Amino acid sequence: MTLIERYILRNVTVAFFACFVALTLVIWITQILRQLDLVTGQGQTLGIFMIVTLLSLPALIVIIAPVAVFIATLYALNKFNGDSELIVMSAAGIPPGRLLRPFMTLGLATFALVGAMTLYLMPVSFNTLRDVITQIRADFVANIVKEGQFTTLDSGITFHYREKSGDALLGIFMQDERNPEKIAVYIAERGRTVNVDNDSFLVLENGSVQQQEKNSRDAAIVTFQRYALNLSVFAANEAETIYRPRERSTAALISPDPTDPVYMFQSGRFRAELHDRFSAPLYCISFMLIAFAALGEARTTRQGRGVAIAVAVVAVGTVRIIGFFATSAIVREPLAVLGIYGAPLVSSAIALFLIFEGPRVRRFTTALAQRFKGRSGTLAAGTKGA
Repeated sequence: MTLIERYILRNVTVAFFACFVALTLVIWITQILRQLDLVTGQGQTLGIFMIVTLLSLPALIVIIAPVAVFIATLYALNKFNGDSELIVMSAAGIPPGRLLRPFMTLGLATFALVGAMTLYLMPVSFNTLRDVITQIRADFVANIVKEGQFTTLDSGITFHYREKSGDALLGIFMQDERNPEKIAVYIAERGRTVNVDNDSFLVLENGSVQQQEKNSRDAAIVTFQRYALNLSVFAANEAETIYRPRERSTAALISPDPTDPVYMFQSGRFRAELHDRFSAPLYCISFMLIAFAALGEARTTRQGRGVAIAVAVVAVGTVRIIGFFATSAIVREPLAVLGIYGAPLVSSAIALFLIFEGPRVRRFTTALAQRFKGRSGTLAAGTKGA
């Protein structure tokens, strides 16, 4: 790589990282604010809070990185032209291919980054996030039940405690209706949650258990001084965690289990997720080429570049919307895969044509227009002389 190419690469890379970090922080902060309830409302530690928010970063990077490449390319080219550097490079005979090389280097590096995120890190993060959230919801006493409120869970448990004193719950009432044939009611003066071998238990003190058969007026009451309940059995009736397509590995999407109930019911979503992962890195190249096609040609300061930037923004937005639409359509129509890959590939091909053949096409059309104008003038003069 020559000195001028290293200079261009350094400038566009600095612009990329500045834009990438700024966008990531802004969007990540919105994710942090959405997850604040883990600490304020569900009593989770700061460590769990940070894990949940950090696990959302790979998905953000996949969306932000192509946009950052696009903005960095626009910024660098506009800066070079504003400082007349692009004009000097063009006058020195540097062809578009050499100017494009540093930008392509950045695009390929971002392509590799996004590819690693979509094919490996993002599904791993979603999978881990699902496990963390499932574990949080399993301990419903610490994470769901509110002080002084009667809370009814989907599993058929109604739980209430009067108040909290340190890590102890006072005035506990719990009704278990999971088995309609035999309803159990737990009442205790106090209780606390403890963890043993990754299982969460509610230890009740000084209370009673009342069990009553259906259609019976008689109830069996047992008093106790200490009684331990395994809270995992009171969570939603899920024998195992069900992972959605985006939470599964790329290998599992390529070769899904035909007997998997989720795949049998959502085979279209498996197909959409797989193709979306493979097509996402292509937008890094496409957006970079669109930006270069818009501003890569040297122009004088009198020639406005605002229209070119606006056209590039509209083009990028259109390409991404087509990609999103095709990803949604492929759930029902497999032929929509042409749109998923066609949007970034066709736009890249058009941009490359404009980069390398645009000046020649413009010279040809200008010469053709001048020739047509000259013939029109000659014909008009001959008609007037006649």
